[in-house]
Amino acid sequence: MKNRYCVIMAGGVGTRFWPMSRTAQPKQFIDVLGTGRTLLQSTFDRSKSICPIENIYVVTNESYKELVMQQLPKLPEANILCEPARKNTAPCVAYAAWKIHAKNPNAVMVVEPSDHLIIKEDTFEKAVKSCLDRAATEDCLLTIGIKPTRPDTGYGYIQFIEDDKSAKDKRIKRVKTFTEKPDLDMANFFLQSGDFLWNSGIFMWSSKSIIKAFEEHIGDMAAIFHEGNDVWNTPQEAEFLRDAYSRCKNISIDYAVMEKAKNVYVRSSIIGWSDLGTWGSLYTHIQKEKNGNAVVGKNVMMYDSKDCIVHVPKDKLVVIEGLEDYIVAESDGILLICKKQDEQQIRTFVNDVKVAKGDKFV
Repeated sequence: MKNRYCVIMAGGVGTRFWPMSRTAQPKQFIDVLGTGRTLLQSTFDRSKSICPIENIYVVTNESYKELVMQQLPKLPEANILCEPARKNTAPCVAYAAWKIHAKNPNAVMVVEPSDHLIIKEDTFEKAVKSCLDRAATEDCLLTIGIKPTRPDTGYGYIQFIEDDKSAKDKRIKRVKTFTEKPDLDMANFFLQSGDFLWNSGIFMWSSKSIIKAFEEHIGDMAAIFHEGNDVWNTPQEAEFLRDAYSRCKNISIDYAVMEKAKNVYVRSSIIGWSDLGTWGSLYTHIQKEKNGNAVVGKNVMMYDSKDCIVHVPKDKLVVIEGLEDYIVAESDGILLICKKQDEQQIRTFVNDVKVAKGDKFV
């Protein structure tokens, strides 16, 4: 257990969940499912079964440090890694990997988003531990893959091949290709072929292997983080990071490393996963009443309405009549009413609001 680490990525803004998710309090800090725990708290709770609390790290934007401390009071303050800028997931992973490796060169890590839903937590724990066991003994990069249930164009896909019949865990397979967000025809082909999985964005590797992969595939970023080898876990770390991040590319770990590396494996796992990326995905995970309405809010009254998702504060009385397939969301005085089928326009709405009304509403 002492060599296992969990890194929770919690720096995103979650624009597609506006107005509930705003720059000041993104969706990972919100109880979006009405369970009494925020998405970050649920991710932290899961992580405690994989490694000791002192080995759990949260990487977030420095403006969210107070929120993390409020929501995770048991997490040591030193384990909140504050990024000075948003530069996507590759610098985030590099920061955590170099810092943890400086502390423990035998570390194996799971890196996971803070805002995903995982229903089957026991299955998740088993899958992650199996991958960490493999990462501890082999130079490899692993990810969890989800069997697709529909031709979704919003997810990345992983094609796998059977190549190791002697492997201890038969669910772990070698990755052949990554494909980011295909068009509908391609997504249908992937679904029918049977050898593609959704990319969950949950990764496992040793700190040694991921640092080696950075050196091989994105050497300029590796060189930047190697410059900090004398400052990790010292008071000089924050100052070094500001300079390092100013020189880092804005790039995801998928593009920077995973799509280029040859030693990548995927473990197919039925963990009840959703990235909760949109109001539509949230709708599928909230209990419905008899007319198919998914309601979060204690004082909502629905009349002649069906298949809507309603998310409002518990102290707001909301009466809705005559709506079908709509999103109704209210937060801090901002009300969104939008057809579910048009939810991809929410990002456009947010940009328009910013231009017309200023930053205070986004």
